[in-house]
Formats: sequence, C-alpha cells, structure tokens
Amino acid sequence: MADGKIQPMIVVCPTYNNESEEDSADYSLALQLTENYHNELVNDLIPAVEGTYSTYAEETSPEGLRASRDHRAFCGFSMGSVATWRTFEYCLDYFRYFMPSSGSLTNDGEVMASMVQDSGHDWNDFFIFAASGTDDFAYSSFKNQIEAMADESSGTFRYADNEGEGNLYFLEQDGGTHNGEYAMEYFYNGLCWIWK
Repeated sequence: MADGKIQPMIVVCPTYNNESEEDSADYSLALQLTENYHNELVNDLIPAVEGTYSTYAEETSPEGLRASRDHRAFCGFSMGSVATWRTFEYCLDYFRYFMPSSGSLTNDGEVMASMVQDSGHDWNDFFIFAASGTDDFAYSSFKNQIEAMADESSGTFRYADNEGEGNLYFLEQDGGTHNGEYAMEYFYNGLCWIWK
C-alpha cells in the first residue's frame, strides 16, 4: 500500500471454522461450515466491521451493504477457497471481487452459472481472480472448475485480464504447491490488480 501497488483497504481475516481441534480435522464438517458461513458473514461480520470503520457503506443495513458491494472482495485458500465459492454463491449482492485459490466447489459450469443467474446479476457485475500452483494437489480439480465455468454456454464467465472484457482470470504458478507462501503470492497479485 505504501508503494501504491495496492489500494488502501481494511483486511479482515476470519475463518469459517470453529476452535475445536477435533472438528478442525473433520472434512465433511468443514464443508458444512463453509456452506453456512455466509449467514454469519452477512448478518454479523460485515455490519460489525463497516459499522466500526470508515468505509464506502453509508449504512450497515442490507440495502447499504449491497450499494457498496463494488468496494468489497473475498478471498480464500484451500478450504478457504471453498468458503470463497460459497460466498460467491450466496453473497453476490455484497461482494464484487472474489479470489479463490487451490480449492474447488464443483466442475459443473452450469451450476456455477446458475448461481449468477439466480442472483439476478450479469457477467459484468463481478470479477474472479483465481489462482493455483501446478504442483498443488488441488490444482487439477481447481483448474477443471475454472475451465468448466469458462466453457459454459451462456457466456456467464469470460476469460479476461480486465473487467471491461470479462470476469474470470486464472493465474497458474508453475511448480506452486499447496502452502501458505503461495497463497500469499496469489493474494498479493490479486490485490495489486483489483480496484485499479
């Protein structure tokens, strides 16, 4: 931010997960928690942050938060990426930018397109900056999802490196593995790009 590469922003780092060590290792529970996470996100977390700090939201009512969606992004790595896809599914009214990395939801492009269509949004109402490493164990399924979205026949998802021409960008890190260092690289690149 100091160098002007990234726009000034408030970064909030919550988790979909709970604090129990036993539950944290339960994959099926993690999937359930990511699917329900949007309720707490929209009803509690966003109003708490935007009601405390100076943001683009003029008020923290649902209407006020929807009106300021262009100034909000959601990103996540691994199971956090699944939480990002679920946020995309349930919260397009509240976020314009999404940065999933190394965690897929489905390889059905029609399902992903229906999320947009059912929300009443169009292809130019959002942008997805997706990233994964070629040596990441999640890379294959993640890439399959991105390609299925781009291949979906309605034109809901369009590859581009800018918002004027499309809404889907896929960064592939040659040799990147499934770890936090690569996640930070993906988020850095995404945050350098959005709001420019």
